[in-house]
Amino acid sequence: MTKILFISLGCDKNLVDSERMLGYLEGKGYGFTEDEREADVIIVNTCCFINDAKEESIETILEMARYRREGKCRALIVAGCLAQRYQKEIQEEIEEVDAVLGTTTYDTIAETVEHVLGGQREMTFRDIDRLVPSGGKRILTTGGHYAYLKIAEGCDKHCTYCIIPKVRGRFRSVPMEELLKEARELADQGVKELILVAQETTLYGVDLYGEKCLPKLLKELCRISGLCWIRVQYCYPEEITEELIQVMKEETKICHYLDLPIQHASDNILKRMGRKTSQADLRGIIGRLREEIPDICLRTTLITGFPGETEEDHEELMAFVDECEFDRLGVFTYSAEEDTPAAGMTEQVEEEVKKERQAQIMELQQEIAFEKAEEMKGRELVVFIEGQVADENAYVARTYKDAPGVDGYLFINTEEMLMSGDFARVRVTGAVEYDLIGELMP
Repeated sequence: MTKILFISLGCDKNLVDSERMLGYLEGKGYGFTEDEREADVIIVNTCCFINDAKEESIETILEMARYRREGKCRALIVAGCLAQRYQKEIQEEIEEVDAVLGTTTYDTIAETVEHVLGGQREMTFRDIDRLVPSGGKRILTTGGHYAYLKIAEGCDKHCTYCIIPKVRGRFRSVPMEELLKEARELADQGVKELILVAQETTLYGVDLYGEKCLPKLLKELCRISGLCWIRVQYCYPEEITEELIQVMKEETKICHYLDLPIQHASDNILKRMGRKTSQADLRGIIGRLREEIPDICLRTTLITGFPGETEEDHEELMAFVDECEFDRLGVFTYSAEEDTPAAGMTEQVEEEVKKERQAQIMELQQEIAFEKAEEMKGRELVVFIEGQVADENAYVARTYKDAPGVDGYLFINTEEMLMSGDFARVRVTGAVEYDLIGELMP
């Protein structure tokens, strides 16, 4: 049996594409391995969102090229965002690469493997605005108890720092009936937590149905038996509607958790970024969310050192973070991406200054996060069991405030046997930095 090593890099949206590719390959009888030395075919699904991601993708391709050159591997295939963006450069400059697939052609992966094993070299790209059919089996790589549901592809926002529209195309929603079918299939496979993702989830449906249909989609998903938690990621604050807030408030399966990528709080920088919000808008939506859903967990991401960011802009952002007290917050230093308007802007900020400002915000957020963790002591929560700590009578769990891979954990010491994917009721007894400690409720 031909064995394939599959490496998925980048975001959870890219991971969904990888899981679909794995499904296509399994359906054609291919086997899989995690050992580079055993692989007949190596596939790398790449990312190029920021410079660090681009470097990781290139380094991974070069590392795998060595096995193509010196080992058992007979084919090296590169897919995903980096492949879409640098298709010719990859095939021309890395001779070990046998095929390059764009972001809208990953459904041809099985045929591509067959062709390259037959001696062909391929570059397979289609219309950047094509929506790849979502049917077919997915092989979940998340453990099987939670899964991501990609509800839309591409983006129409055209923020001045972002390359996504050029590698993922315009915003296009997946038809609701396809999403509900996929969600039911995932629930039948044992998935209990469904995490909705897209470049922007809040605009779901506007291109297909002429209106924002995320609230309707959420209501339909809540009717699927087997699903216990539904989590929403990547909500642009200016697109959050009163209807969405009310659905989140009323539907018990929806986690009181929202990811709002605001990027900055200075009106000067927001305008230069091409964002559609002002600081007043951000204050308004954050206030409204907390008023209607008092226990809501708000996560955001910020960019420091954007071109033209002054010390005053940075101080304004610091004051905003201090006042808003986000539950979860990540900070990136600005990465100048070629072919974006921001890369050509004057007043580029020195790397050292970017990193210093990033550190200052993270230090402030650390204080906020630790205080919030301390405030959780004594609360009773339902948590999602992730697994057991090796060689200990302890388990790792997540609260509704914790998305997998990006947020914290809750640790439970118990002699009882718990299973991954179970839900348990706990009382929070302590906090260690970003993580919580809890005990099982009787």
